[in-house]
Amino acid sequence: MFRSPYFLAFALGLGAALPAVAVEPCPPLLDHSFASLQKRQPQSLCQWRGKVLLVVNTATYCGFTSQYDGLEKLYARLKARGLVVLGFPSNDFGDQEPGSSQEIADFCRLTYGVQFPMFAKTSIVGANASAFHAQLATASGEAPRWNFHKYLIDRSGKQVLSFASRVQPDDPALLARIDEFLDQQ
Repeated sequence: MFRSPYFLAFALGLGAALPAVAVEPCPPLLDHSFASLQKRQPQSLCQWRGKVLLVVNTATYCGFTSQYDGLEKLYARLKARGLVVLGFPSNDFGDQEPGSSQEIADFCRLTYGVQFPMFAKTSIVGANASAFHAQLATASGEAPRWNFHKYLIDRSGKQVLSFASRVQPDDPALLARIDEFLDQQ
């Protein structure tokens, strides 16, 4: 069987080295895993390193629940530029998220067509708060006071901004900061 000298040189490791693909380390803030809402399998937040993240604590029976629609539209419009919306259902405020994971997933999909990543119910405040949410509160200087509180995390995972529940997904101030973070490389 005939083989070209180029094949032999490559096979012996004499060919030009391929450029190494640099993989950025996971920022400490994102070094957490949570069970996905739909599949209930652990997902590492590190998979979204280098992206702009909008982290939202959600609830099915809240006056702000209609924000799911705006969050999904925002995600659909900006995901190609690097925005990822991450939803964390929580029953921490007024018992407004009493359902099972399946009930929450069905509600989000059927009522609002949610496609952005959602996680299993998580405690976000108090003594039982997840370490991730505790870090977000510390980094931004503000803990959530109600459902649909938003944290915006820059691509480096170092800058965290906090937006209260009343701030809608299409709020000009929020959109300006998202654009600013998306434009940073």
